[in-house]
Amino acid sequence: MSHWLIHVAAGAIADASGRILIAKRPEHAHQGGLWEFPGGKLVPGETPQAGLARELAEELGIEVIASRPLIRVQHDYGDRRVLLDVHRVAAYRGVPEGREGQPLDWLSPEAMDPTLFPDADRPIITALQLPERYLITGADPNDPNVFLDRLQQALSSGIRLVQLRAHGVGDAAYRRLVAPALALCRQTGAKLILNRAPAVVADLDADGLHLPAALLATLAERPGSASWLVGASCHNAADLTRAVALGLDYALLSPVAATASHPDAEPLGWEGFAELVAPVSLPVYALGGLRTQDLARAFEHGAQGIAGIRGLWPGST
Repeated sequence: MSHWLIHVAAGAIADASGRILIAKRPEHAHQGGLWEFPGGKLVPGETPQAGLARELAEELGIEVIASRPLIRVQHDYGDRRVLLDVHRVAAYRGVPEGREGQPLDWLSPEAMDPTLFPDADRPIITALQLPERYLITGADPNDPNVFLDRLQQALSSGIRLVQLRAHGVGDAAYRRLVAPALALCRQTGAKLILNRAPAVVADLDADGLHLPAALLATLAERPGSASWLVGASCHNAADLTRAVALGLDYALLSPVAATASHPDAEPLGWEGFAELVAPVSLPVYALGGLRTQDLARAFEHGAQGIAGIRGLWPGST
């Protein structure tokens, strides 16, 4: 591994319609000709926030008004290693222009082709495509009408990523739930992630697959359809390392706080969560005893957002 580490601050700058600003790297530069998220190298002693503000002023002529952490990515190119501190820029002053002659474009995250970006930027694209809240379905899978009504309520509240976690029913009943749950998700543009043994759901129409932590160590390769989002439940550094090695798209790390469902589990706390997430180059949701009001704290500690049952599933207490 190379010992040449370059620390970079980069910004995911959004416009009013949710498109993100990208810039093309000069042909003669490292990874030349590829698109990237604007930013640049930090100077010694500079914080990522200060470096981002300076770089965006120099490169684009804009002043950052509001931003928050999105993701940290470490990547080894062989001849150099990069550490990208990426912030989502929610508000700025000025009109972005390529002050160094770099072409600019605005793209929705869903329209971004990862092959046109440096490898280190690919987890950033995934982070931009994933929402801040990840619902894990809760009570009443044995009563499909009640269950689906609660799902519809959650979707109406803005949930856009749903894990169908109906452990209380058998495989046949679970498979019957998938189609109506997917239909509800499609109405709002939400994605449905299946939480079942890969072989049980391989033929079903869905948007992704979620793996329990116990399954990670047994897998030789990433399961599921190539077009699916695939993630896993993680509880420690080994789980997270395995998720990265398998090329998964995201992870859930728990428990951050004490939970009624797992009262004997030792909570990680926010500092413990941040320590585990820091070296992991994929989006990680914080899970365990959290609610929407914990989002700001989650972002500050390196999370993609929060995941939960009780905090997000209608009717939970």
